[in-house]
Amino acid sequence: MGQSNTIRILDGNTFVVCEDTGDIEATPSEPTGLFSIDTRFLSTWVLTVNGERLNSLSFDDLQYFESRFFLVPGMATHYVDAKLSIIRERAVGGSFREQLTILNHDEKPVDLEVRMDAASDFADLFQVKDEILNKKGEIYTEVEPDRLRLGYRRGNFRRETVISSSMSARYDSKGFAYTVHLEPNEQWEASIDVETNAVGPTGRDLRLGLRKHGTERLALQHDLEQWIADAPKVNSEHGRVASTYRRSLIDLAALRFPPLSLGGATLPAAGLPWFMTMFGRDSILTCLQTLPFTPQLSKTTLRILASLQGSRFDDFRDEDPGRILHEMRYGETAAFEEQPHSPYYGSVDATPLFIVLLDEYERWSGDVELVKELEQESRAALRWIDNYADLVGNGYIWYERRNTDTGLENQCWKDSWDSISYSDGTLPPFPRATCEVQGYAYDAKVRAARLAREFWGDPEFADQLEREAAQLKERFNRDWWVDDGEYFALALDPDGRQCDILSSNIGHLLWSGIVEPERAEKLAAHLVGPRLFSGWGVRTLAEGEARYNPIGYHNGTIWPFDNSFIAWGLRRYGFAEEAATIANGILDAATYFDGRLPEAFGGYPRELTKFPVEYPTACSPQAWSTGAPLLLLRTMLGLEPHEGHLAVAPRLPVGMGRIEVLDIPGRWGRVDAFARGRLDLNALTD
Repeated sequence: MGQSNTIRILDGNTFVVCEDTGDIEATPSEPTGLFSIDTRFLSTWVLTVNGERLNSLSFDDLQYFESRFFLVPGMATHYVDAKLSIIRERAVGGSFREQLTILNHDEKPVDLEVRMDAASDFADLFQVKDEILNKKGEIYTEVEPDRLRLGYRRGNFRRETVISSSMSARYDSKGFAYTVHLEPNEQWEASIDVETNAVGPTGRDLRLGLRKHGTERLALQHDLEQWIADAPKVNSEHGRVASTYRRSLIDLAALRFPPLSLGGATLPAAGLPWFMTMFGRDSILTCLQTLPFTPQLSKTTLRILASLQGSRFDDFRDEDPGRILHEMRYGETAAFEEQPHSPYYGSVDATPLFIVLLDEYERWSGDVELVKELEQESRAALRWIDNYADLVGNGYIWYERRNTDTGLENQCWKDSWDSISYSDGTLPPFPRATCEVQGYAYDAKVRAARLAREFWGDPEFADQLEREAAQLKERFNRDWWVDDGEYFALALDPDGRQCDILSSNIGHLLWSGIVEPERAEKLAAHLVGPRLFSGWGVRTLAEGEARYNPIGYHNGTIWPFDNSFIAWGLRRYGFAEEAATIANGILDAATYFDGRLPEAFGGYPRELTKFPVEYPTACSPQAWSTGAPLLLLRTMLGLEPHEGHLAVAPRLPVGMGRIEVLDIPGRWGRVDAFARGRLDLNALTD
């Protein structure tokens, strides 16, 4: 299975993508470089010795925030008798630091010219993604005796990269250089600091610069160790489960992102390289996946989303009162309103999911104070569902962008342009309503009724919400059911015509609870049937549909996050065997990705491929893919809060062996859960 030869390290929304030599040579369309707050601060970072590029012997992926490269001059034929070796050790933590070590293995002294070419195009991440680098400001370079300052200014908007070194260097407009003399068996070292600075268009300083260099790496290492120590311990007879769990924990640590307004508290950024920022839907769903393991992420996510909740009508940002944001960006194009993500509200599902997370978080944590603190924001979200989201006037949540230039056309999780279609492959008009969002709205009302009755002191509102939820459930089961296929339509068009294709979204309906019990068995059969289930996981779109494509972004690929919620939904309706089948497929797939599940992978049948086929542009790590193994663990063990205690009802796949999850945190303190998979009788017979 092919692997990208780029090396990635990250710390929240600061990340480096480079070649396997450590060099960076970005083009306007490549997501390589040093990025932070949606800006590329280094687009060139190329090391030479005596004018010669270096070749990679190997690299060590030390931690998510650091890597080490072992290099030699010359081509591969010279490796065996190389007289020099060069080690580049780099760490990212707010900014960037590189340690250079050169060792002379020769019997005679050497004189070296060591040079680093350095430059920045200060590209906005959106410009890189859209392959359009159109800078309207001024790029400048300032050479100082002890540092090199690369900068970009456009009015009050300013970004700077400041490069300095522990060893005396000669700085020029294209980089810096050292003259080095090494005796036999002698080594030379230099530390290079790259500080990123940012000022917003209002003149506000967005970054305090690099952390204290001497303590930065140790602080990150200690923080990671503490993060792992605080999480439950997972032991498994089948090694893939424990190793995948640990990989997920580390990737979650890497993706933690401290919003500028929260004083260091973190929430999960969505994914590297394109989505290293706050997303409403992605952050909420990741928190739901990880609640039994890292509950602290949920509190931060709920608070920041509440603080940025829509308060007015703004067509450019698709904002309404009560609406939860879709995406927040800090780069140049957002600052100058060339795109609307400052923040942008074009998500139709984040608002009901906000209420779902608040209730689920309280059920686990017993954090009544947060439920009371966010009462008004929750009521505003419910008003949005009723007053602003029903664009057609028939009691469903619809979407149609008001920003027709730069807003999102599809505002559900399957947000690519062709993800919603009729069975003949044609696309419906707008507004559109997708099925899973109606399920989220139903779940939000049921959960909000509990919050209103138990914590907000408003039993009348609770009764009203329960009536509305029951009516929605009845309407939905009437209007969305595809009789001849015995499943729910993916969407409705504004005339009520069904987009009558079979999709993975039906699993989200089970998770929400909107499905009438007598119909659940049909959905379960579809979800593990050959049209949807590949053997590795559930496809986004069923084989045989007009737009089915096993590597189509939302039209046939397998998304691990999607599968985790499908499995949770199957458990909700009592289909433990089917849930275990899906969990087994996804966890098997994870082993082929070294425990790090990508955003999506191909929907080819398992009997056709010995390994899951990579999707070429999938984000990795990605938050809700990272969260998927954790939710699958919860689902297999049947972990559910129940009347202040943790209920455990395990159902593991055949041959899984024993799993232990120790020190599960919650309102009950910390408890342990154990499960053992059933024996594979066929294997025993063989």
